[in-house]
Amino acid sequence: MKEQKIQQNEDFKKKEQTYRGKTIENLKNLDIREFAELLKSNEKRTLMRQYGEVEKFLIRFNKKILKGKQIKTHQRELVIVPKMVGLRINVHNGKEFVPIDITIDMLGHRLGEFSVTRQKVKHGAAGIGATRSSASASVK
Repeated sequence: MKEQKIQQNEDFKKKEQTYRGKTIENLKNLDIREFAELLKSNEKRTLMRQYGEVEKFLIRFNKKILKGKQIKTHQRELVIVPKMVGLRINVHNGKEFVPIDITIDMLGHRLGEFSVTRQKVKHGAAGIGATRSSASASVK
């Protein structure tokens, strides 16, 4: 009876997240080019072309982490790699820097996908002259 309960508790434990059958620890040990082989064709091609830029970005954010600074970037086209998982990166959306917490589900996507550039339109009251009724109002 006790053994069954222990077995059930182990089954209900949090399932470790994986990406294409590999754990995050295994992915972090991979080179960027080896990780690119796990991606879909478009992302793979982009990551292979961006290899130098991604390496520079990783070096730059490691230096900033050691200094205790925030990571800010305008590079919205960078593909998210496993070494970025668990970080908070501020991505520019054209107006301000939007903080993004990188998770394992974001691997292979681009930074710009999580920092929206367009906001939902919030309509307020109509301005003066916007409606016919405001045209007939007396102006003093």
